[in-house]
Amino acid sequence: MSAAPAPTLESLAADLSAGRTTSRALVEECLARIADPAGEGGRVFLGVDAEAARTAAEGMDRLRAAGAAPSPYAGIPVSVKDLFDIAGQVTRAGSRALDDAPPAASDAVAVARLRRAGFVVIGRTNMTEFAYSGLGINPHYGTPRNPWRREEGRVPGGSSSGAAISVTDGMAHAALGTDTGGSCRIPAAFTGLTGFKPTARRVPLEGSVPLSGTLDSIGPIARSVGCCAVLDAVLADEPLRPLDMLALDGLRLLVPETVALDGLEEAVATAFEAALSRLSRAGARITRAPVPEFSAVAEMNALGGYTASESYHWHRPLLERRGADYDPRVSSRIRRGAGMSAADYLDLQRARGDFIRRVVARISGFDALVMPTAPILPPRIAALADEAAYTAANLAALRNPTLVNMMDGCAISVPAARPPEAPVGLMLAGAAGQDRRLLALAAAVETVLAA
Repeated sequence: MSAAPAPTLESLAADLSAGRTTSRALVEECLARIADPAGEGGRVFLGVDAEAARTAAEGMDRLRAAGAAPSPYAGIPVSVKDLFDIAGQVTRAGSRALDDAPPAASDAVAVARLRRAGFVVIGRTNMTEFAYSGLGINPHYGTPRNPWRREEGRVPGGSSSGAAISVTDGMAHAALGTDTGGSCRIPAAFTGLTGFKPTARRVPLEGSVPLSGTLDSIGPIARSVGCCAVLDAVLADEPLRPLDMLALDGLRLLVPETVALDGLEEAVATAFEAALSRLSRAGARITRAPVPEFSAVAEMNALGGYTASESYHWHRPLLERRGADYDPRVSSRIRRGAGMSAADYLDLQRARGDFIRRVVARISGFDALVMPTAPILPPRIAALADEAAYTAANLAALRNPTLVNMMDGCAISVPAARPPEAPVGLMLAGAAGQDRRLLALAAAVETVLAA
């Protein structure tokens, strides 16, 4: 007998409305899973707001009883990546180097918007230190283990590692993450979840520790496209309204043959091709064609790109004071920014501007790009002790998502395979500002792939 599907935000909202559950009950269930000594809670959360969550839940239950709940989702527990300020708490960004920082005076804008909609913050989730990797390994606080073949100790994906596992393991019902080069989409792809990267300017960055101000975006990791759409509306401060699913029949999807399909592991290639076949049978028009502009991304980032240059600017004083407390794999990558000159940075700006114009023109006749989210399956943590293996896996995981960040687009990863198959993500992407239409398209794709 198969297990019941994990609840979505819509199903939880319906249960709360009908009195089948309460916010306090949902919070207690999540806290119990976090505290389970046989579970991943100790590696997933860097801080748990148990009493604050209980108090908030009770408040939401009273508001709902009075007919005054701030949204249908009021009272649902969510997790927050350790990159975000929460009033009264120290934001460590998964690092030891910030453990002496003063507590935040106020919530980050994204956190404040979640609270305003009535979501209950259950705690702060673990992450790659300073968000600088797509694998999710953290030597300071431990690495949450992927639910797929958990006994083998596989990476969860990063940098929003704890965010994803908080959802897969029922410690929260959705998670707030960030995405600079795939940090929402890679963990989602590696764990069978859905991760949305909005257009970079869609959600304010205030109150979050930056990686790259140019590329950083704030988005959700959750159990469905619908869940991501709800959270996206809240985070973007837009009205909550039903997502109008697009009909797949006749929609044009472009599979880029340049870079995005290179070196796919067999299981990824098989799941991706099977997903394309199902979408084609549902009426989608699949076109495979080169996108030669994608071959320029590696060269644009050869000196470290925006992540190295812009992160070094922010980290330089902290590296001088607490550099020994960084993960060397992170600090070495940040320090690459010291070697970039102002001329190098301006060259990158010009090259990216041209890249965006050319890619947007090339894809203008299509409804979305479609490609594997990552070309690899989640590797074993132990296998990445070797620096060469770590670097190769990290670059592979980040490669396809980074294409979208560099083109200033929006993207979503949905599961292309279902358990017991290995987790593989299918990524849909569009140009800047097409967020809601992309979500509507992704909802249709999800329906076909989940059938």
